[in-house]
Amino acid sequence: MKELYYADKNRYSNGIEYKRCGRSGVLLPKVSLGFWHNFGSVDPYERSREITHYAFDHGITHFDLANNYGPVYGSAEETMGRLMDEDFRPYRDELFISSKAGYDMWPGPYGDWGSRKYLIASLDQSLKRMKIDYVDLFYSHRYDPETPLEETLQALVDIVRAGKALYVGISRWPLEATRFAAKYLKERDVPLLIYQGKLNMLDREPQEEGILDFCAEEGIGFISFSPLAQGLLTDRYLNGIPQDSRMSKGKFLREDMLTPELLKKLRHYNEVAQNRGETLAEMALAWILHQKGVTSVLVGASSTTQLEKNLRCVNATPFDEDL
Repeated sequence: MKELYYADKNRYSNGIEYKRCGRSGVLLPKVSLGFWHNFGSVDPYERSREITHYAFDHGITHFDLANNYGPVYGSAEETMGRLMDEDFRPYRDELFISSKAGYDMWPGPYGDWGSRKYLIASLDQSLKRMKIDYVDLFYSHRYDPETPLEETLQALVDIVRAGKALYVGISRWPLEATRFAAKYLKERDVPLLIYQGKLNMLDREPQEEGILDFCAEEGIGFISFSPLAQGLLTDRYLNGIPQDSRMSKGKFLREDMLTPELLKKLRHYNEVAQNRGETLAEMALAWILHQKGVTSVLVGASSTTQLEKNLRCVNATPFDEDL
C-alpha cells in the first residue's frame, strides 16, 4: 500500500522566498518547478513523485506545465493528475498550477497556434488530464503571426470569465505584440499577470528587446524558463560531452553548439562561480533572480539532489559585475 503523503509542516520556513508577481496579489516562489522534462510517461512516476514532494516540502508552490509536455504529449499533465489524486488534493489551494497551449498538440488545423478553438479545447483537455477544475494561470504558449491577436486574447479573457483560469500570461511574444496584449487585457479587466521568456546568462533576448523593462514598468511579472540553457550553465560540459548527456542525444542540444568560444565563456563563468563559493548552476540562477523585473526562475529536476542544489540560489548574493 502506498504511503500517504503529509506535507512538511515547516514548508514555508525552509528557506524559500517569495516575490510579488508584478502588481498583483500573487506571490511566487523565487524558484518554481517546471514539468517540461522528467515528468512524462517515459519517466519513472515514483521519481516524479519524490521530486514534487521535495519541492512542496521546501515551499515551492508553483508547478508549471503545458499541454504538450512529456513525452508523450499530455503525459506530464497526466502525471500531475495522478499526483493530485494521490497526494496534493488536500493542498490544492496552496498550489499555483499553470498550463499552456500554443504548440502542436494534435493533428489538423485546430491543434496548434493561437485560435480560440484550439486554446479553449486544449485547456478543457488539460483540466481533465490534471483532474482539477481550474488552473491558476493559463498561457498563450507562443505568438501566432496569423491569428488576429484580438481572437487569441479574447479567448484568454473568456477562459478567465468562465472560471477555467484565475490569471493569464503569454510566453515568447515579441515586444509590440506584448504591448498590445497588455492594453487589450487591461481594458477588459483581465490584466496580464506574467510573461514567460527564455532568459539566462547566454541568452539575454528579453533584456535586449526591452521585454523586461516593459514588464517592470507595467507591473507584469516575468518568469524565466531554460535558466541553465539546457544544462550548458552547469559543470556538465566543462570537460567534454558526457555519453549520457542531453547534448550526446542531440535532441535539444547539438554537439556543434559547444564551440571553443562558448567553452571558454563557460569556463570563465565557472571560475567566477568558484570565487563566489558557488556552483556554476547556482550562480546562473542567482544572476537571473537579480535582474530587474524577474519574479521567478523555472527549474527542471531529475532528482531531489539536483533540486536541492538549485534552491541554494535563493540566498545567493547579488552580482557586482556584468557578466
